[in-house]
Amino acid sequence: MTPRLNAAIEYGPLAVFLAAYFIGNRYLDDNGAIMLGTAAIMVATTVALSVAWFVQRRVPKVPLISGVLLMVFGGLTLWLQDPVFFKMKPTMVYLLFSIVLLGGLAMRKPLLKSLLGTAWQLTDLGWRKLTLRFGLFFMVMAALNELVWRTQTTDFWVSYKVFGTMGLILLFTMSQVGLINRHQVKTENDNPDQAPRK
Repeated sequence: MTPRLNAAIEYGPLAVFLAAYFIGNRYLDDNGAIMLGTAAIMVATTVALSVAWFVQRRVPKVPLISGVLLMVFGGLTLWLQDPVFFKMKPTMVYLLFSIVLLGGLAMRKPLLKSLLGTAWQLTDLGWRKLTLRFGLFFMVMAALNELVWRTQTTDFWVSYKVFGTMGLILLFTMSQVGLINRHQVKTENDNPDQAPRK
């Protein structure tokens, strides 16, 4: 997929949710706005995953897992008219990622390598360290989501969900550049003193 299409599939449903929530908030109470936003993001996610399948005949693992959990918790939210389920969905996603990454690490399988191995070429030690850090980071993100939705207003939680979490993930990933550079797999082209073979 083109970068634009990939970005649209990943972030499009979130943008649809944000727009639906704030439009709904002009005419409905917070509960009604969350219901509208939940329905909108469920439809948008279904469309996005369908486009991904149509274009490349497969759906990336992370959006698929997130989409399945969205349908479960979003469905409970609409069925029971209780926004708590939708607010808990990010917690479940982060906990699942954390358990999978740390569990794989305990079994000596740094699963992050299977997800990001095409982007970064790291040593086995580098993948283990990065997997541990991401596993712990997602655990912290799960706790933060619980703290925010339980103590703040719905408007604040929506802004945190859309902008805060993306900012935190971006900052954390950027903070791992040093580790990634230290554990890059060295290739023959990385050594300027080595003459090329004839």
